[in-house]
Amino acid sequence: MGVTQSANGQAIVWNGDAGRAWVEAQDLLDTLFAPIETLLADEVAAIAPRDVLDVGCGTGATTISFARRLGAGGHVVGVDISEAMIEAARERASAARIDAAFLCADAATHGFETAAFDTVASRFGVMFFDDPVRALANLRRAVRAGGALRFLVWRGMADNPFMVAAERAAAPLLPDLPPRHDDAPGQFGFADPVRVRRLHEQAGWSAVEVRPVDFPCSMAEADLETYFTRLGPVARVLGTLDETLRARVVEAVRAAFEPYVHGDEVRFTAACWLVSATAA
Repeated sequence: MGVTQSANGQAIVWNGDAGRAWVEAQDLLDTLFAPIETLLADEVAAIAPRDVLDVGCGTGATTISFARRLGAGGHVVGVDISEAMIEAARERASAARIDAAFLCADAATHGFETAAFDTVASRFGVMFFDDPVRALANLRRAVRAGGALRFLVWRGMADNPFMVAAERAAAPLLPDLPPRHDDAPGQFGFADPVRVRRLHEQAGWSAVEVRPVDFPCSMAEADLETYFTRLGPVARVLGTLDETLRARVVEAVRAAFEPYVHGDEVRFTAACWLVSATAA
């Protein structure tokens, strides 16, 4: 299935090297974000839904987790803009004998069936919208009146120094590396809780709550270089550098992560918002 090109170029990014990198790093990322997946699955299961839409489902970890919680009577659909990640999600769901559906589309504009779901959920999949109100209103139309929203999104860069350590360390060597900003489409697009509430309310959601949640995350030290050379803004430009500059960037970035290394393990805190709302 083809994918609608979003105005902000996210389709290009996630159907290129970035999407392929996430597929290749699937096991690493699933381990890293396991505590986050568990909390979100608990939140969704507590609603006792029958039909769940998983926005920005990636390689399907959260979709599969939701489907397991819902059991045979539930129906879960994962949607993502990346064809590579959707294909990986279908394969892993099939291998796990999980009955879940996957759709390659831009959730911001896709014509979902009206009132087809009673819950919409997402782990880090909704911060990239170029027009958040339009996108959230589109998701609202897909949810029945009285239905629920449960999103986990990143708080700001100041609260997540691990997530920006690579680009800050590389900046002196890569002056053309595009800077990231809180509240701009991207990882930290929902950094401001006041703005997050306003956007959801403008899109037709009510009883909007934004609660801070911190997650302890860890990975093997042996996986750290794979993490920062395959994922994130620095990783996207490494392949364009000559060998000497690339080696200097990798050395500088690896040193920046040293405070997070504890023996054979890398540990950090993921500072997030848990966003909940009701379909008005």
